[in-house]
Amino acid sequence: MGKIEWAMWANEQALAAGLIYLTGGIVGVAGQFRDWQFAAFGIAAGLFVCLLEYPRSKRSKGTSVERTGQYCFTVCVKAFGPLTSNYYVRALLHAALCVPGGFMLATVLGCVCLGIASLIYLSAAIHGENWEPILHRKEMSKRIGESIKEPPQNPPPRPPPELRRKKADHLETAAYDNPMTVTVSE
Repeated sequence: MGKIEWAMWANEQALAAGLIYLTGGIVGVAGQFRDWQFAAFGIAAGLFVCLLEYPRSKRSKGTSVERTGQYCFTVCVKAFGPLTSNYYVRALLHAALCVPGGFMLATVLGCVCLGIASLIYLSAAIHGENWEPILHRKEMSKRIGESIKEPPQNPPPRPPPELRRKKADHLETAAYDNPMTVTVSE
């Protein structure tokens, strides 16, 4: 059995938690709930978490699949250096950001999800993982195989040469020759 990459799970959980936190904050502010200032904090914290967690980390083994448009966020996250690449710091940051969300019903679910993501990041840090950016690889130019000298003339499927359609100069000779005898039984 392979090693579990906790950071990959934490990234997905934290991104979802950020979206839930952001949505709860929007509901709290739009509804002008009592203590709606916590909801305003939830909007800011949810947006920050989404921006921080959008770029995926490079996996230790296997293929790393980046999200669409991840590159510009990767540059921003990479610019903060050890502040964002260290998972102990991320676990502490997520734990601190989730506390104000517990004081309002609209943001409680985002708070709980972010707390769970914080624990998963703590597990990733304990297991020695850290955030590595996915670097773009230069795509190799696709070479046409040297064994192919000339492309096929007919599209597939290609019937055997003796069954291929003849030129339509004369209608009688242009039809297929059926190798099987056909009899009409009445």
